This record gives sequence, C-alpha cells and structure tokens, in this order.
Amino acid sequence: MGEPGIFVSEMFISIQGESSFAGWPCVFIRTAGCNLKCTYCDTLYARNGGRKVTLRNCLRFVEDSGLKLVEITGGEPLLQEELPRLVKMLIDREYTVLIETNGSLDISPIPEKAIRIMDIKCPSSGMMHKNDYENLKRLHPADEVKFVIGNFEDYLFASQWARRVLEESPVRVIHFSPVFGLLEPSTLAEWILKDKIPVRLNLQLHKYIWSPDAKGV
Repeated sequence: MGEPGIFVSEMFISIQGESSFAGWPCVFIRTAGCNLKCTYCDTLYARNGGRKVTLRNCLRFVEDSGLKLVEITGGEPLLQEELPRLVKMLIDREYTVLIETNGSLDISPIPEKAIRIMDIKCPSSGMMHKNDYENLKRLHPADEVKFVIGNFEDYLFASQWARRVLEESPVRVIHFSPVFGLLEPSTLAEWILKDKIPVRLNLQLHKYIWSPDAKGV
C-alpha cells in the first residue's frame, strides 16, 4: 500500500488571504478533489487530478518553509482519509493549523486543536442543499464560519444563519465574503452596517495583491 499520503493539487507559500489570519505569511496545502461544484468556484482545477504526496513529504515541505502557520484547503480536505493524521503531526510540532472546509461533511474527525474555517453555502452557490447543519454542534470556540455572498438573497440567508451560529455554537468569528467580481465589497459593507450584524467583512486579499486568476498564491 505504500506510505500514507493525501492527494494534493498544489503546495505553496503565500500571504493568508482570508479569515482572521488574513495578512500573515502562510504555508498552503491544497488538496485535490471536491464533492461540491459551487457556481462561483475559483479553484476548479483542484476538483480533479492531483498527485499523491506522502504525509512525510507534506511535513517536510512545511518544515522547509520556516513558517508556523499552515492552511490545508481544497478542493475539500475532508475527502482525504489521512487528513486527521497529517493535522495531528503538524499540531504535535506546534504549528497553527487552519482547515478550510465547505461545510457539507462531518468536521468532527479534525483534531480539536486545529482551527476549522467552515463554509455555510448560500443560495447562489447552487449547493445550499448540501450544508450539514449538524456541524454547528461540532464547532469549537476557536473555529470560524464563513458565508460567501453573491447577492442580496444570499445576504438575507447569511444574516439569518449568522444569528443561529451565534446562538447554537461557541463560534464568535463569522465572515461575510463577497463573491469577487460579482458583489462589490462596499455594497456588502453597507448592508452589514445598516443591519448592525456582528460579522467580519472578509475580502480575498490575494486577489487584490496578485491577479484574481493566479495559482499558487
């Protein structure tokens, strides 16, 4: 069977573009494969293919980076059977580990000390029916929840569910992220300010620093 590993689309070093860690230098491991197909997906190239990388080589890449912040994203990382083992290896070596997940799969296998950044899909994604709302019971205080918003209908949905997240989970960091090129950040900011919702406007910094279509950033 060979060494345990995960299927990887790309590994790279960049500025963390999203979440409350935005702006920090970060090591990224982007897994290959996804169980959803959101209308606004900006990493379609990661849905298929990829190459198997051993956990040892993933760890070596992280160690060689000289950074202590690691994000595992996708695709959908939870499709990788060996993900929990890799996360534990990183945590045991005192890395801060972020896991970006689309919210359709049970997040409980992820080791507790990792920070789960979990999507709740809005109507315009076309994937709202895939949300696993039981995940609200599985979240930890350090986790974060994200809504990607393409229009006012999405905003109304996200506003309703943001309140439920605050009521039904220990999470206190909720991100509203406009779909790049579709909804102006200023418009979303105006809606948030008007309704005084306790959420964080989340912009994809990497798309402003580099080309929106650039890979490996």
